[in-house]
Amino acid sequence: MGVGKICSRDVVFARRNESVAQAAHLMREHHVGTVVVVDERNGRRFPVGMLTDRDIAVGVVALGADPAKSNVEGAMPAEVVCVRDTDGLGRAVALMRAQGVRRLPVIDASGALVGVLSADDVLEVLAEELYCLGGMMVRGERYEREHRKAA
Repeated sequence: MGVGKICSRDVVFARRNESVAQAAHLMREHHVGTVVVVDERNGRRFPVGMLTDRDIAVGVVALGADPAKSNVEGAMPAEVVCVRDTDGLGRAVALMRAQGVRRLPVIDASGALVGVLSADDVLEVLAEELYCLGGMMVRGERYEREHRKAA
């Protein structure tokens, strides 16, 4: 299953030149800890970074910088790692682990943003799969007991 089917399509985003204070306001307004930083071209958004509440706290506030005068581009990490909407969970989890991140922008074949995949999204899918697997095992044992009695 491609991660495009399970990612959140409701993405909170900011632009590079917006202030860190504006990004923090978006985080508070939408109850999220991360915004995807995008460039817009031809009406589509292309991820160029991620800004987290930790980036703001450690990289701006703790250094005494004014969030209202600091821009998002200066506060976000230099590199953004994305996953394709057709990539499987295994690849996405491997990227999360390798990069030490809990969220990945999800892009289409052209590189345009289609969603965000979070570790919570992955856990939800895996929990459902494990639940189904557990149910299959219980039903299999029940079927076997009933089948043996009938024979």
